[in-house]
Amino acid sequence: MKKVLTLIAVLSLSVFASCKKETTTIEPVQITPSPPKEAELVEPAGDQCYAWRLNGSIIEMSFNVNSHQEVNGKLSYNLVGKDKNEGTLIGNMKGDTLIADYTFNSEGVSSVREVAFLQKDGTFIEGYGDVVTANDKVSFKDKSKLKFDAKNSLVKVDCKVE
Repeated sequence: MKKVLTLIAVLSLSVFASCKKETTTIEPVQITPSPPKEAELVEPAGDQCYAWRLNGSIIEMSFNVNSHQEVNGKLSYNLVGKDKNEGTLIGNMKGDTLIADYTFNSEGVSSVREVAFLQKDGTFIEGYGDVVTANDKVSFKDKSKLKFDAKNSLVKVDCKVE
């Protein structure tokens, strides 16, 4: 009986060994990385200054834009018959439109108001629209419905040295 069991075991192993699939080794594909592209750094062009003047009223804006389209600058309104207000401008260029928070002081009170300016033909045209107030900030209700009146165009001027 031992001989029969041994014979069956040997035959079984030989059958399994002959049925075993042959494995093929696939060489991994070599990927050669391309050299990294030179990053294009756009440095700020320095301050850009714009102004609007009409019948004694003046709006002045100066700012710079970094490589991430972030805007940092100053804005002032000196309109005839109204209190002068001036402050900081912090926002972003979104395509051809500057959307920013204007933090200003008027009559000793600090306020924040969202402003929008459309850049067109070398000028910046101030945008107007419905606003809402939340968290002590005045913001546009719907930026897609802003109106830009070309009569309120700020033209490029030489920057004042401070």
